Amino acid sequence: MTTIYDRLKSDHDRQRDLLARLAETSGDSDMRRELWTTFYYDIGAHAAAEEEAFYAPLMENSKGQPKARHSVSEHHEVDEMIQDIEGMDFSSPGWLARFKTMRDRYEHHIDEEENEIFETARKVLGADSSGEIAATFDTRKKKERSLVDAKAEAELEE
Repeated sequence: MTTIYDRLKSDHDRQRDLLARLAETSGDSDMRRELWTTFYYDIGAHAAAEEEAFYAPLMENSKGQPKARHSVSEHHEVDEMIQDIEGMDFSSPGWLARFKTMRDRYEHHIDEEENEIFETARKVLGADSSGEIAATFDTRKKKERSLVDAKAEAELEE
């Protein structure tokens, strides 16, 4: 059974790979746009699902609350950077500079999650050996992706 820790780590690894590949792109290329779109939608769905399935229960316990609040605030900080990047010209030097800042911040966040938050969560939430938290995460992430897909489809129809 996949645990929440395995599930989050798997997402983080995929996102690290996307970020590394994005850093190798240049200009307003099809590759940069494709990788960015994949990263943009994946991280949005990931963060929403993580906050609901993982951080909300962690915050319910006084031992988990400080670290959970810190991580959720980092989600919002990174999200603001991502929204800035989304609105920028992909070929501008500023795009790459802002991307690199966001990448450093996000990789710091996921490293901290894996090396510190998971340890606290295992004490507070348990091992998730049944995969219940992971299943909640997966359901929420799929729901978030469906909402994004429906919004994109509606925009195309306009």
